[in-house]
This record gives sequence, C-alpha cells and structure tokens, in this order.
Amino acid sequence: MAFLLNKTTMFSRFQSSSQKAEDSFLQSRRMFHVELGAREKALLEQDPTLKRFKSYKNSVRTLKRVGDVLTIVVVAGCCYEIYVRAVMREEARKQE
Repeated sequence: MAFLLNKTTMFSRFQSSSQKAEDSFLQSRRMFHVELGAREKALLEQDPTLKRFKSYKNSVRTLKRVGDVLTIVVVAGCCYEIYVRAVMREEARKQE
C-alpha cells in the first residue's frame, strides 16, 4: 500500500513540475519583451543617404530572370539535340 501511495505522489510531482515548467516558459517569453529604446528606433529607421544603393535590387531581379531564360534555352537545346540524334538513329536502323 505504501508503494502505491509513493507511486501516485511521484506521478503527481512529475505532473505538477512539468506544468510549472510550461508555465514558467510561457511567462519568461512574455516578460522579456520590452519596448525599443530611442537608439534602437533610430537604427531601424530608413537612412536617406543609403537609398541610392537600393537600386541594385532591380538589377539582381533582371539578372536572375536572364539566367532563368538562359537555363531554359540550354535545356531545350539539349532536349532537341537528344531528339534529333534519336530520330537519326531510328532512320539509320530503318535503312539497314
């Protein structure tokens, strides 16, 4: 009987400790949020002197698009070459 009581108290301790751990985890996540200070807000603002350097995004997008088109052209050319060789091989077999 003492063993049974001991087992249930151990289970209840484990359950309560896991619930406490979950509660403390949720509370710790909430407690660490603080408002940004003046320095952090100033650092996150957009700097007008850096605006001229943001134009590279359009050129990168264009370069990616050109690369995609070239990839498609090369793959299509390879497929066409494979098709032509297969057709020529079939014609050579028929002539023999």
